[in-house]
Amino acid sequence: MIAGKPGKVPEPVAGSLSRPASSSRRLWLTLLAAAGFCLLLGWLTYRALFAIYLDNERHQATQRLDAFALSLEATLNRHESLPGLLALDPSLSALLRQPDNAQRLAAANAYLEAAQQGAAVAAAYLIDTTGKTLAASNWRQPRSFVGQNYGFRPYFNDALRHGLGRFYGVGVTTGESGYFLAAPIRDNGRPLGVVVLKVGLEAMEQAMAGAGDTLLLADGDGIVFLSSERQLRYRSLAPLGEAVAARLAETRQYGEQNIGLLADQALPLGQRAPVALALPGEARRERLITARPVGSLGWQVVQLGDPGEARAAALGAATAVSFAAAFLLGLAAHFRHRARRREELRRIYGELENRIAERTTDLTEKIATLERTEAILHETRDAAVQAGKLAVLGQMSAGISHELNQPLAALQTFADNASALLTRGRHGEVAENLQMISELVDRTGRIVRQLKSFARKEAPTPQAVTVASAIDHALMIVEARRRETHARIVVAPFARETRLIAEAGRLEQVLLNLLRNGLDAMNGQPEPRLEITVEQGQGGVAIAVRDHGTGLPAEALRHLFEPFYTTKPAGEGLGLGLAISLTIVESYGGTLSAHNTPDGGAIFVLTLPAGEPDAPPDA
Repeated sequence: MIAGKPGKVPEPVAGSLSRPASSSRRLWLTLLAAAGFCLLLGWLTYRALFAIYLDNERHQATQRLDAFALSLEATLNRHESLPGLLALDPSLSALLRQPDNAQRLAAANAYLEAAQQGAAVAAAYLIDTTGKTLAASNWRQPRSFVGQNYGFRPYFNDALRHGLGRFYGVGVTTGESGYFLAAPIRDNGRPLGVVVLKVGLEAMEQAMAGAGDTLLLADGDGIVFLSSERQLRYRSLAPLGEAVAARLAETRQYGEQNIGLLADQALPLGQRAPVALALPGEARRERLITARPVGSLGWQVVQLGDPGEARAAALGAATAVSFAAAFLLGLAAHFRHRARRREELRRIYGELENRIAERTTDLTEKIATLERTEAILHETRDAAVQAGKLAVLGQMSAGISHELNQPLAALQTFADNASALLTRGRHGEVAENLQMISELVDRTGRIVRQLKSFARKEAPTPQAVTVASAIDHALMIVEARRRETHARIVVAPFARETRLIAEAGRLEQVLLNLLRNGLDAMNGQPEPRLEITVEQGQGGVAIAVRDHGTGLPAEALRHLFEPFYTTKPAGEGLGLGLAISLTIVESYGGTLSAHNTPDGGAIFVLTLPAGEPDAPPDA
């Protein structure tokens, strides 16, 4: 045996193994690149939109501050000339010349009180050159300014030196803040005293509270004295110097208030970017600071806006742009993939169409077969119903023959009597016999018409049928059988206009089957009694037929409505009556059931949809 060289194991082709890995790597790189592009686009959009929204917030804040500043300046300027006008009244200068004159004091108090009420200011009072208050509009009140010395107040000294004093502070006597305006009273250039007006700015503070954002009104030292939030008053925008603190203590501008910092850091009023601040009672969060000077005392109105809405709006828009970009990229990838799949789908659709065409042909043939079978079933059912009618008539033929033979024999007798009476000339008795003959003919005709109507083959067209009429016709047909069994049939009172949806002939056939079964069940009893009740409810019309026989055995209840099942002796029934009755009732959407009663006997309940009642006759 010649040993050959061992063969080499074939190596896998490198391209066949690396192709799936390369495709997967390329897919991941594409997804990462698309995600990075979407994130970058979203970040750039966020930056741009946030800057735009902040500019819009600052513009709206500037407009709001301009409106507030104009309103405040108008309020202050409206009262600025009043002290000078009050200083012209001679009653004030007269009191300053004679401060101990009671009449002049009363006149000055009355004048100042009237001026205060007419100008709708907080107070008006008169100070001499030593700073002592001689007269005031609140001279009647317990905390009157009269007798108080306000020489330390800046507005007093400014009025004496410069002609007009302006000052905002907390009242030393009342503890109520206000804006003070003072003007000197002179006599030939020599100062006699100062008249002062105190103007309340409560309306401006209420307007600030309804502005929405936090609004502050600070004095020239940066101390907030009006605010939309009362807990922010008497706080400084920046740390106070020693000189400012000493002046505040000397002038008692804000009473005993301890002036602390407004925030955890000084407010950079000139910064345009949002600043993180922690206000009293609040967590640290961003604020958009907007400030504007107001008035001639170096006041500033400041708004602390919330850039959160602008940031959220920018973030929402940037997120939407990122998702839109992702959606567009995904859409482009989808269309690309769709283009590649279109040809494959066309081929698959062609195969499916061929299969569907074949399947449609098969289904069409099966549907046609089912329709033919259904038509045969309907014809068979109608034939079975008609056969059931004829079977009932056949079983009742002896009784029906008796019902017809009785009036016919009576007709023969009355006819012979009429002939004999006519020969004897007894015409009155002849007329009576003829009347009896007419009534017997009418009775025979009704029996024949009812039998013809019952036996007639009807078109299956359900319509509103009067229950009373159907029961009367069924009782007429079953009358012969009732006489044979010596039974009594009792129909409980009910509304004669009650109607249900069925066909008259088929409804009578069902009732006839139930009546005959009830009579047969009581055959041989001494006093057989059959009861019929009619009730109408929301579910339809229920007709119950109850006998007082021995009831139905348990075995019979289980097979009661099966074709060819019967409890009667051979030759007295085929067992189709109840099966056909159930078929008829169910074709109208009704039910037919049976059960035994506790005190003996069985009860059959027929339920069918109710029909519209007869329209009442026209009045």
